[in-house]
Amino acid sequence: MRTSEWRRRLLNIQGFERVDDETLARTDFWLRLAPAMCGVIAAAGTALASPAVLWSLALIAAAGAALPFHPFDLLYNLGVRQLTGGPKLPANHAPRRFACGVGSAWLVVTGALFASDSDAAGYVLGISLVVVATLVATTHICIPSIMFRTACGQLASYLPRRA
Repeated sequence: MRTSEWRRRLLNIQGFERVDDETLARTDFWLRLAPAMCGVIAAAGTALASPAVLWSLALIAAAGAALPFHPFDLLYNLGVRQLTGGPKLPANHAPRRFACGVGSAWLVVTGALFASDSDAAGYVLGISLVVVATLVATTHICIPSIMFRTACGQLASYLPRRA
């Protein structure tokens, strides 16, 4: 089993450059679980204009920024993995943890907008967060990780070289 070169680059941007190809190939789908669940819950919180849902998700995202794993990764590591015999998800490093921190702040602000009756701005931020989460869940393109790599001057090393 092998991960395509392009997908490998996208995962490396998220901080998985030290993970072997076989582990990435076997966990590729499950690395999408946390962003997918965040996207679904953020969509529900946005649709309901619910600060409580958004702030609760912000706490979960903050844990993902502080810990070497996202809390939703536990669903795979402690559940699905036991049934399938797959490898443990690799640890999240700085770029992906930064993305969780960005998501947490974004959720706090979105919830605050709904709490202050600024619903139009809340919907704009909420929908844009859902789009970003959906992008990483479906393609592994993680905009906050790209921002992290760019700010650290590292992004060019993960892009294809021109001939």
